[in-house]
Amino acid sequence: MTDDTPRDFIRQIIHDDLESGKHDQIVTRFPPEPNGYLHVGHVMSICLNFGVTEETGGQTYLRFDDTNPGKEDVEYVQAIEEDVRWLGFDWGQRLTHASDYFERIYAAAEQLVERGLAYVDSLSAEEIREYRGTLTEPGKNSPYRERSVEENLDLLRRMRAGEFADGEQVLRAKIDMASPNINLRDPALYRVRHVAHQATGDQWCIYPMYDFAHTMSDAFEGITHSLCTLEFEDHRPLYNWFLDQLQPQHRPRQIEFSRLNLAYTLTSKRKLNALVAENIVSGWNDPRMPTIAGMRRRGYPASALRDFVTRAGVTKKDKLIEMGMLENSVRESLGDTAMRRMAVLRPLKVILSNYPEGQVEMMTAMNHPNDPDMGTRDVPFTRELWIEQDDFMEEAPRKFFRLKPGGEVRLRSAYIIQCDEVIKDEQGNVVELHCSYDPDTRSGTGSSDRKVKGTIHWVSAAQAVDAEVRLYDRLFTAVNPNKADDFRTVLNPDSLVTANAKLEPALAELAPGTPVQFERLGYFCVDTQDDAASARVFNRIVTLRDSWAKLERQALESENQAGTSPSRK
Repeated sequence: MTDDTPRDFIRQIIHDDLESGKHDQIVTRFPPEPNGYLHVGHVMSICLNFGVTEETGGQTYLRFDDTNPGKEDVEYVQAIEEDVRWLGFDWGQRLTHASDYFERIYAAAEQLVERGLAYVDSLSAEEIREYRGTLTEPGKNSPYRERSVEENLDLLRRMRAGEFADGEQVLRAKIDMASPNINLRDPALYRVRHVAHQATGDQWCIYPMYDFAHTMSDAFEGITHSLCTLEFEDHRPLYNWFLDQLQPQHRPRQIEFSRLNLAYTLTSKRKLNALVAENIVSGWNDPRMPTIAGMRRRGYPASALRDFVTRAGVTKKDKLIEMGMLENSVRESLGDTAMRRMAVLRPLKVILSNYPEGQVEMMTAMNHPNDPDMGTRDVPFTRELWIEQDDFMEEAPRKFFRLKPGGEVRLRSAYIIQCDEVIKDEQGNVVELHCSYDPDTRSGTGSSDRKVKGTIHWVSAAQAVDAEVRLYDRLFTAVNPNKADDFRTVLNPDSLVTANAKLEPALAELAPGTPVQFERLGYFCVDTQDDAASARVFNRIVTLRDSWAKLERQALESENQAGTSPSRK
């Protein structure tokens, strides 16, 4: 991080700490829970935690917060590691788990008990909630709060030994049941859970609560700056209470920043899990999902996600960010790198009546209009072609510069053609166009100076490659689906539309995941699912233009004025 590097408030704090000599090296951590797939909101945290240490020569831990084994799975662990690597970050030898410190965390709990700062409570979960009070009314002390140190130590050790059923006992910190901050009203430190753990097996039947395990893990790893989202701001006094009482060798500092809230998107793991469990989407990596896995499968480049969170910025104010901002980052990332190809999504047959039957010409087409170094390709041209249905209009307005009866249009990288006859079926639907081509207007030959206003894409019918193209759009119609009483009521019925498309032959060998621009249509890639790849399924990554821009901007202005309501992960 140089002196002239633009800094958000967190980077400024880090810069000042290095300048003052408070820290010789910055150490951060990204601590995901392995209870679901990472989503777009996590991208901000990943890029921030790994980014500030890349900029300063520091270190970042990838630490799994595996304190709730009933909801965790090795599938999620593997997916999280893959996502972080794909985004371009490397934790080196610093892959850890909260479970790595279970013995040390338990020792800290016993220390609190020995000092009279924690007690074992025998109230039921329902009774604990009743005793806790409300935001406007103080809580009241548990009748078990004044147990002796000896009794509490005995009960805690018996909890660990497995003598109690789930929920029968809980270890709580002894702080202040009248505190205006509910997080300080004797929060739970350990609960009984007779559940096998993915890493420790049946070694433990009590597990530490998140706030306690997270604080102590930060201290054990020498974290200098514990970067959390704003919903943990009210937890910071508890974080500091643990540090004040236990006085670990290293004292980390918690700093909060705003969540990345994206319009038309849910990032609640509970709700995302419901989408998967109820088969509303095909899985955690469905290309409509805001998960990193879903965005990767859809074809978003990692560089676009990193660019997006940089543009969104690190702030202290919660707000909804336009989906269009993310999609613009994707377009900019792909615009200079994705090769161009021709594909027809809704085919309409064109027969060139004056073109020789059986003849095949190879037309030279540029792979990128602005980069000659990307080279060219040969595209077969024949008597029968496919064009887009939308590129023909029988009763066209004056400014319709595509194909119409008696009108002319240029076929990209080929000839000018004229529509001579329209063929319809019994229902009056246009099914075929009979056209004539001008042999003196072959593109690139310089043999004709004749110009027409419209240029459309096409595919040779004989050599066309059949493919299913999935046209993905926003999963929700509401700018903030979190505010709906039931998010299912604002699902977008057109979030996935499929088309039986005709592609130029060069697309037949495109590797899964490789982005390409279908000329005039958008950016696409071959789906990376094994079964889909063999069937030539293409996903639309993003359109060429943001058709939602005006509607989204108006909705966001209203939403951000009202404020957003972020939810706990």
